[in-house]
Amino acid sequence: MRMSGAQMVVRSLEELGVDTVFGLPGGTVIPLYDSLYDSPIRHILARHEQGAAHGADGYARASGRVGVCLATSGPGATNLVTGIATANLDSVPLVALTGQVATFAIGSDAFQEADILGATLPLVKHSVQVRSAERIPEILKGAFHIAATGRPGPVLVDIPLDVQRELGDYRMPGRVEFPGYHPEAVQDLSLLEEAAAAVRGAERPVIFAGGGIIRGRAWEALARFAQAFQIPVATSLLGKGAFPENHPLSLGMAGMHGRPEANHALTSADLILAVGSRFSDRSTGKRDRFAPLAKVVHLDRDPAEISKNIEPELWLVGEATTLLDRLTEALSALRPLPRKGWLKQIQGWKAQYPLPRPQGDGAVHPWQVLQAAFDATDGEALVTTEVGQNQMWAALHYPAIHPGRFLTSGGLGTMGYGLPAAMGAAVARPDLPVFCVAGDGSLLMNIQELDTCARYGLPVKVLLLNNSCLGMVRQWQELFYDHRYSQTLYSRDPDFPKLAEALGGTGFSVDRPEEVRPAVDRALATPGPVVVDFRIPRDEKVLPMVPPGGAIDEMILE
Repeated sequence: MRMSGAQMVVRSLEELGVDTVFGLPGGTVIPLYDSLYDSPIRHILARHEQGAAHGADGYARASGRVGVCLATSGPGATNLVTGIATANLDSVPLVALTGQVATFAIGSDAFQEADILGATLPLVKHSVQVRSAERIPEILKGAFHIAATGRPGPVLVDIPLDVQRELGDYRMPGRVEFPGYHPEAVQDLSLLEEAAAAVRGAERPVIFAGGGIIRGRAWEALARFAQAFQIPVATSLLGKGAFPENHPLSLGMAGMHGRPEANHALTSADLILAVGSRFSDRSTGKRDRFAPLAKVVHLDRDPAEISKNIEPELWLVGEATTLLDRLTEALSALRPLPRKGWLKQIQGWKAQYPLPRPQGDGAVHPWQVLQAAFDATDGEALVTTEVGQNQMWAALHYPAIHPGRFLTSGGLGTMGYGLPAAMGAAVARPDLPVFCVAGDGSLLMNIQELDTCARYGLPVKVLLLNNSCLGMVRQWQELFYDHRYSQTLYSRDPDFPKLAEALGGTGFSVDRPEEVRPAVDRALATPGPVVVDFRIPRDEKVLPMVPPGGAIDEMILE
């Protein structure tokens, strides 16, 4: 069938099962947008390309499908970069389509020309510039294949203007292959028996579950394994929700702001079975003092992660579900050592180190907001976070009991992620209530997407933990920089409820603890986007906290 390159892009997206694209039009993508005009694909018109990228990211994480964003050349494409980098570090399947100046003008510093392939080279799993319209179906099918298989990640496809206008014959290939890229064949089970023997012989084992469990949809295999052998489970920030946090075996999140029982268990363990975790610095603390008594068995989809940050004694490479199921089979013939003493010790840490929950002073505290959100939805909501104190309060005080419903920027720590990600998540999961937990500094970085939520009637409920400062940096300045609050305290705040109303939503403020739960209920009952401005104490800290250079069991608790 003969058609233009732009029509081939849209036809390819339709054939590849895309139902939603997040984007913003511009000069070099006008042909593409003209072709989208007649397509059943839903287009979410963002107010900023970064919002479109994070929206596609949130859609991908919430749905388990590839997210798609679209931007014009030059500033449109470069505005996607932070979203692409966020998806890259968090292993999110994303296809970013960018317009480009015509091929004959590339390299001439033409209007709105930018080398987006060069700019994003270290931030993508793969990138390609299309030079022939007839290659578009093959390239797009390949882009989706690479983004979604193996360790997921972002793929950039740059499409010059003249290629979009070029006519050609549309042919979607039955399959695509890339020399050297065979993720399905990347598997190493050679140490399976040794790994099973190590788990069987451990008296104080801990499973450390990372984001790979979520990305690999391996939560059922993890639950089977942990319960079969009665092994407690700690998670990284991106692993939150991989194991239900209301389960007796759950230790919650470990790391710099991790729960005391998780950090003490990892430090005291004699075996750590790490699954889908890259051992980031925020999880391990000072690495040469991480888990000093433990034998580490590392299971991961990506062989590049083995020995990158922590040197394991044993490792298995492959899909998380396959590895856990094979390890379960290998252990079924062995009788694990009794671990009642270890589980009793963990219960003792839980009782000894409850999370700080200030109350009784007439102020609204973050834990009260998060508890109210959980209670009001029975823990069924999908939650996104911004970055900063709000993110860590949410990670500590909002129990994730379902996988894939706690979305946050982990590796890049992107302020401005939460609201557009909630927008994308609300598109992907209209059946769920959606909360965005935000701070006043982070929310303002992409607050324009509140208008997008209003235009599409997306019921995103923003729980704004407003302390009139850049709270996480302020906390560090208080604790480690002698209270020298350099550029972290705001002398004034916008009126967030009025701002929400100006952008098409609803807003109201809360400054008394008895108003917290009614405010959450009111937000949930109000159509469209809502901003609830919870005024919290400026000096409220995220605790526990591991100080710089400390081991993860050296926590500041109060």
